[in-house]
Amino acid sequence: MSASTKRPRLKLNLLGSDSQRKCKEVMERPVKVLQIGEGNFLRGFADWMLHESARQGKFHGSVAVTQPRPGGKAKLEQIRDQDGLYTMITRGLSQGKAVERTELISIFSQCINPYEEWQNFLKLAELPSLEFVISNTTESGLKYTYAEYTQGEPVQSFPGKLTVFLHQRYLRFDGDPSRGLIHLPCELLEGNGDVLRSCVLRHIEDFGYSEGFRSWVENHNLFLNNLVDRIVTGAPTKEEADSLTNRWGYEDQLVNTAEPYHFWAIQADEALDKKLPLKQAGLNVHWVKDLKPFQLRKVRILNGAHTLMSSLGILQGKELVRETMEDPQFGSWVREAVHQEIIPALDMPDHHLDQYAAEVFERFLNPYINHKLQDIALNTVGKFKVRVLPTLLAYEQNQGTWPARLVKGFAGLLCLYRPVATADGYMAQRLNGESVLLRDDADVLASLAKHWESYDPLNREKQQLEQSVAAVLSDVSIWGDNLDDREGLREALIREIGLLEGESS
Repeated sequence: MSASTKRPRLKLNLLGSDSQRKCKEVMERPVKVLQIGEGNFLRGFADWMLHESARQGKFHGSVAVTQPRPGGKAKLEQIRDQDGLYTMITRGLSQGKAVERTELISIFSQCINPYEEWQNFLKLAELPSLEFVISNTTESGLKYTYAEYTQGEPVQSFPGKLTVFLHQRYLRFDGDPSRGLIHLPCELLEGNGDVLRSCVLRHIEDFGYSEGFRSWVENHNLFLNNLVDRIVTGAPTKEEADSLTNRWGYEDQLVNTAEPYHFWAIQADEALDKKLPLKQAGLNVHWVKDLKPFQLRKVRILNGAHTLMSSLGILQGKELVRETMEDPQFGSWVREAVHQEIIPALDMPDHHLDQYAAEVFERFLNPYINHKLQDIALNTVGKFKVRVLPTLLAYEQNQGTWPARLVKGFAGLLCLYRPVATADGYMAQRLNGESVLLRDDADVLASLAKHWESYDPLNREKQQLEQSVAAVLSDVSIWGDNLDDREGLREALIREIGLLEGESS
């Protein structure tokens, strides 16, 4: 963009008087949420939900945001420079209709860098209004690493910082049971609340804090397990951003984009929705007694369908999830696999599985998301073991036959994952002969390469194929079980591999 057309940065003073008034009202509200995580996901998920609840007059608080790592400083400064404002674009498909909405989000009242403003960060712990801690520090951020705390110096890890923060609150309110906080870790780990609680308790020992404080953390703070789901794609391309800047009349360095679908399940009493009124605001938020059915639903249907299609799609020259689903034959195969094989194997009729599957397919078809099969295929073997294999085995156990579509997906994986070691890594071939890089565990790839080294797909010697498939299936180090002991599985896979290789002739 030329200097003559450069637009001013989004700030409070650019807004009209009515919008300014509304945003200032939010900024002046008491801090009810400490948010540890400044990135796209929380701004396109939790912050967007809080903004919506506040817009409806149900949530009467604000958010203090801080970054979990020193590297988040630049993003935090952008939030501060824009007076906590950013533009949220929601676009995709919803109930078969195209959706595109643009909203100005205002929910932040404070931005604090704990690595440079440690005392200001700790002062947040003394706020009587504070009730929640929401975090997204990625899986690598939610883990225990031994540390020592030096008074006045920031702790590097997220759980370590939180431990000192809670201790400050414990001291300020003299261990008042009513001043414990509700923790909502959104990191993609099963039992994320339990993991965070465990890390904090270990840091209490590291830092030499009292048994009284430990008891207060254990008995008067809630560390809730969460399941979150929304694709937040972040900033648009530079070309689109320039176009939007001209349309809006301002530059927004924090513009964020997301799909319409959103889902948040929290393992807790629904009475907490009075404190965090997201479900009241009509959002897809669920307070549940047990997260496991929702986790299983997501892993087997959404993640399972992704993994099932990835190897077969790459093998056949597909690039994107959307492209795969738009293909009449391939798209029907995925839908049939979910409805006729995955869902029956789950045996969970009370969790709206067909409706959930329809939402998943709609998300796969989102024209604004270019989800690459190659990205889904990262560590495919391990993903297949967790996401698809249990369904395949459960179906056979319940129905007495091997599910044809899941077997075809497994055969696609075996056809693609015939690694050949090169200077650039382990390579494989699509059915058309084009080379493709396999990104997976090195030991797994080495084992698979050994199992397939005697098989020549050009000659298609049946005995060699049987020997290779048997070797792969019987490798307990890969699957955790000897799959070659499963009657009829090897034969079913060999039949599908023959069909796939025949198609490439």
